[in-house]
Amino acid sequence: MSLKPRLTTFANNPLDRAGHERADPGWVGEKLNSPDSLIMLLWNGMPLVLPEAQAGAGRDVAWLPHPAIKAFLNLADTEPVFLGINTRGAPRFYLDISAIPDPTTDAALAPMMSAGGAFENLRELAVAADMPGGELAIIAQAKGLAEWHNMNPFCSRCGTKTEIEEAGYKRRCPSCGAEHFPRTDPVVIMLPIKGDQALLGRQAGWPEALFSALAGFMEPGETIEEAVARETMEEAGLPVTQVRYHATQPWPFPASLMIGCHAEVDHMDFTVDEKELAEARWFSRDELKRAMVGDSDLMVPPSMAIAHQLIKAFVEASDGFSR
Repeated sequence: MSLKPRLTTFANNPLDRAGHERADPGWVGEKLNSPDSLIMLLWNGMPLVLPEAQAGAGRDVAWLPHPAIKAFLNLADTEPVFLGINTRGAPRFYLDISAIPDPTTDAALAPMMSAGGAFENLRELAVAADMPGGELAIIAQAKGLAEWHNMNPFCSRCGTKTEIEEAGYKRRCPSCGAEHFPRTDPVVIMLPIKGDQALLGRQAGWPEALFSALAGFMEPGETIEEAVARETMEEAGLPVTQVRYHATQPWPFPASLMIGCHAEVDHMDFTVDEKELAEARWFSRDELKRAMVGDSDLMVPPSMAIAHQLIKAFVEASDGFSR
């Protein structure tokens, strides 16, 4: 049975990551050399994207067959990393070509670049919303893995350069034998609620009309509920009485998992931590509803952000605390 699709951007990844198979180098090699294997090129965390084939069709990742990437395989420390098997049984990989100083002048990339291909920022792709959600989720998976590999080339125990194993999901130290795995940092993001009111905050440097949910990294030994309560108290001085989980969102900037919650608070008398927020305000359901349809000076985060989905659920009273 498939999971129910979520509204959060970068969710609903359609690939089977084949965790039970990818530890076998022979299996991975067979999949990489399969005629239906395709590879995504990443440069500094950005995928190579092709323009619309026709107006309104949306952009596509420039998935390339294995023979087409051979020109890039001589780059230092570069090898394809397994992403998964798609719903038609076809393998998908990515290749990090960040060692190329300027892709716009590289001869091997010239045909694709002259055809309108470009290495695109993932945030901008998500905001543009002209690619399928599943494709964005695959790009997020690739970017998160690439960030981890680029930031962790050496053993944190002894400093020796590590080697990639399990198709890119593990690095092993050849000196001390330590195993290193991709890291995900959990972040709680919450909407404090009291009756028909929700508290939103604004960070310094944001437009004066832009407000969003509160957020903070979880700490060792905390439950989600405890982290929500601690962060709400630290940022706004509000005691939380109840926490309701809403959804999660992979956030590969560089390696977070946003855990979205609604947090019922004891009272409305808040105190802003000026190190975290420039200001905070209570907004009614009606005020937020108008903001979400553009009928207000108030700005809320775009739909690609889980903060938007938290506010939307509260406005619709479908996944927030009841009135």
